[in-house]
Amino acid sequence: MAPQEVSSARFSAQLRSHALQTRIMELILEQGLDVGDALPTEGELSAILGVGRNTIRESLKVLQALGVIEIRHGFGTFVAPNNFHALADGLAFRGKLSLRHRGDEAMELVDVRQALESGLIGSAMDLMTAAQRDDLRSALAAMEDAAAKGEPLFIHDAEFHRRLFAPLRNDLLMNLMDVFWKVYRQIHLELGPGPVDLGKQVRDHADIYHAVAAGDKALASERLQRHFDGIRGKLRTVAAR
Repeated sequence: MAPQEVSSARFSAQLRSHALQTRIMELILEQGLDVGDALPTEGELSAILGVGRNTIRESLKVLQALGVIEIRHGFGTFVAPNNFHALADGLAFRGKLSLRHRGDEAMELVDVRQALESGLIGSAMDLMTAAQRDDLRSALAAMEDAAAKGEPLFIHDAEFHRRLFAPLRNDLLMNLMDVFWKVYRQIHLELGPGPVDLGKQVRDHADIYHAVAAGDKALASERLQRHFDGIRGKLRTVAAR
C-alpha cells in the first residue's frame, strides 16, 4: 500500500473511532443516564451500535481518558462524575509544548484567561460575601509578607486569583485557571533565573483588591485586563529564543 493510501486509511479509521465515541455519548444522553449510572455492557453496546466488542472496548478506553466514563473492572462501566482534569492536562501540555516554538497556544491561553477574569469579575463581586473579601485580603497579605522576604510569589498569586473567583463556585473556571498556572510556571522555568519585581506584582494585586473592596466593577475589570500585559511580554521573550 502506498504511503498516501496508508495515511488515508489511518485518517478514515480515526474518523470512524471518533464517530463511535460520539455515538456512545449520545446513547448515554438518549437513555437518560446520569453520573454514577451504569452503561450497557460491552456486548449490549456491540449489538446496539453494530460494531465488534473490541472496537467498543477501545472507544470506551478513550472516553475514560476524556473523563466521560469510568471503567470499574469487575463491576462495569459508569457515567463519570464531573472531572475536568483530562481537559486541563491536555491544555496545559499544549500550552507548554508551544513554548518550544512560537508560543501561540500559550498566548491563546492568556487571552482566554484574561477574557474570563475581566469578564466575570463583576459577577464574582456581586456574590462575594464579607468573609470572602476578608479571605481575599488575607491572600494579599500573604503575598506582601512573601515579597518582603524576597520569596517567589507564584503560589500566593495563584491563591489570590482562586479566592477572587471563589464566589462563582465554577469548577470549570478554577480548572482553567490551574491550566494557566501550569503554563505560567513553565514560562518562569524557560526564562531561567533573573530579576523579578516582587513589589510590582504585589502592587498589581493590591490595585485589583482595592477596586473589588470599593465595589468598582469597571475598575476591577480594567485592572485585571492590564494584569496580563506583563505575562504576554514574558511569553514573547520565551518564544523569541
